[in-house]
Amino acid sequence: MERFFKSFKNEWMPLIGCRVSFEAKLLVSNLITDDYSRVRPHQHNVGLSPSVAEKKYRHDHKPVANIT
Repeated sequence: MERFFKSFKNEWMPLIGCRVSFEAKLLVSNLITDDYSRVRPHQHNVGLSPSVAEKKYRHDHKPVANIT
């Protein structure tokens, strides 16, 4: 989380801030769902973005039990 907030403050937060609260909410929501989760590589995931790492995990691991 510390790395996320450091990146957020230094790279994504507009220098002048946001004019209204919904603009700030939209900015943060787009950052998390689009850039941070789909694009940005993470060291913990061996350089993969979270969404790619999750797809790889689901592909590589078998389900525990078959539910019918």
